[in-house]
Amino acid sequence: MKIAQIPKINPDTFTTRPEIEGTFGVVASTHWIATAVGMAILEKGGNAFDAGVATAFTLQVVEPHLNGPGGDVPILVHDVRRGKTEVICGQGPAPARATIAHYRAQGLDIVPGTGLLAACVPGTFDAWMLLLRDYGTLSLADVLSPAIAYAQNGHPLLERANATIATVADLFRTYWPTSAAVYLPGGNVPTTGSLFANPALAGTYTRILQEAEKAGGDRIAQIERARRVWSQGFVAEAVDRFFRTQSVMDVSGSPHRGVLTGEDMARWQAHVEAPLTYDYHGYTVCKAGPWSQGPVMLQQLALLKGFDLTGLDPVGPDFIHLQIECAKLAYADREKFYGDPAFVDVPMQTLLSDAYNDERRRLVGENASLELRPGSVEGFGAVLALRREEGQRSAVGALGSGEPTVGRLGEVRGDTVHFDIVDHAGNMVAATPSGGWLQSSPVIPELGFGMGTRAQMFWLEDNHPASLAPGKRPRTTLSPTIALRGGKPYLAWGSPGGDQQDQWIAQYFLRHVHAGMNLQEAMDAPAWHSEHFPISFWPRTARPGVLVIESRVPDATIKELRKRGHEVEIGPAWSEGRLTAAARVDPFRRAAANPRGMQGYAAGR
Repeated sequence: MKIAQIPKINPDTFTTRPEIEGTFGVVASTHWIATAVGMAILEKGGNAFDAGVATAFTLQVVEPHLNGPGGDVPILVHDVRRGKTEVICGQGPAPARATIAHYRAQGLDIVPGTGLLAACVPGTFDAWMLLLRDYGTLSLADVLSPAIAYAQNGHPLLERANATIATVADLFRTYWPTSAAVYLPGGNVPTTGSLFANPALAGTYTRILQEAEKAGGDRIAQIERARRVWSQGFVAEAVDRFFRTQSVMDVSGSPHRGVLTGEDMARWQAHVEAPLTYDYHGYTVCKAGPWSQGPVMLQQLALLKGFDLTGLDPVGPDFIHLQIECAKLAYADREKFYGDPAFVDVPMQTLLSDAYNDERRRLVGENASLELRPGSVEGFGAVLALRREEGQRSAVGALGSGEPTVGRLGEVRGDTVHFDIVDHAGNMVAATPSGGWLQSSPVIPELGFGMGTRAQMFWLEDNHPASLAPGKRPRTTLSPTIALRGGKPYLAWGSPGGDQQDQWIAQYFLRHVHAGMNLQEAMDAPAWHSEHFPISFWPRTARPGVLVIESRVPDATIKELRKRGHEVEIGPAWSEGRLTAAARVDPFRRAAANPRGMQGYAAGR
């Protein structure tokens, strides 16, 4: 396979920090404490997968506004022993009683973005146990102990966590007292930098560990016991009891009782599946299937393959225009075709084919498109109804909604979390845990955490690939990535940010491949995103033609983009995305983390 030659970078390229380089191993995550925990596990003799599990549990504690134990996760792994890249699906499905008829009977035409009705089976815990059992080497105690310690003893509260709690403080005080008991100690919003603890969560994980260790000294037996304690023991019992007995105020403005049960949790386990892949300029890019939005990036590459991006200014109007217009087409196809392939046929082979994308590429013109233009594949897809944003935001506010994301101006939001790890042996993991945010669903008091709200991504309409159905996976936005170069595992990367993830992920890759930027330079470069297509979260609105762009992009570029018809909104200089990345370039291991948000760090040696 011929590998594209990477051009030399501009010597004036600005970076905030160096690209991390070593030979032992690297960890990059969206929080410095989680990065340190991951490195400590590598130093202890664990592999990338052990470090990933410990990093993930720590992120639940130190970034509770961005992910939690009740959430979900897709994990991409490359295990050198197996010699292949795989996807671990930690996306739990809709409960057995989650039918369109049930939600319609509640007077709803869209699944609320908060509360109990949007809860799916929580998938993170079982996914991490699968990763630890089949790919890791350390014990459950090794990987859980750091998270337990930070939950019990406290960690410095992030500014964004403080801001998030402040935003929903009245909701907690008035409607969600169990959340107020955890996140409003003494009735007050905890201050930024104060030592914040969650003893109930520490107690939950301590009890799981104690129950697991009753299985004896065998690590596999302990992990299997922990899985049962979660899905069939006291955790599932507490979830079941809370959902049966509580009617909870949600973003619809009315209280609702949830449909998730302990039986739903007992029936489900995480599983491994093959990734979707696309070859681009000597790289093979691997993503999760169409139950995620991951194929959107692959479709962008299939469209962009017909343009010569090498040599274009990565902050110039041509580069931005081409990437955004191709993203619009790919996201339109997401809306029409994507869904859980266990329930619906998704024509991915066609959507990634040269013939299909050669035809779609003809729609990319000199001017910005202002319509949602999905493709046509006979016998597949759905008719799309667009909900424009006008008049919708007034319904949001103190009740909160959707997945928090950094991509919207003028709103106090977080996003989700991400990490990438490469160890000395070359094992590689990329994961984007999310859901179960402190603002998504009330805390279950016995457990110290609430459930996720991923079911808001379902449509309450028949005959749509993403329609709600019992046992069906919602089409998540979570989208970690691994790329091979010349057939060998090379790069793991990703970003928080809901619908924006596969825009920032694609931009990052294009800057690295076509502009020759290293991992940190490609991350620090000015970025942007489109809000042209329907968001995946309540209230499912779209802003046709809107392009949000960092103020660091040159004025001449912004002027030209507006001339081409883009509705350009200028965001703060460092506001787009929170990428991290890790690479294997034998004998070196390299990593980078985004300065945006002032909390992501990479480490290695």
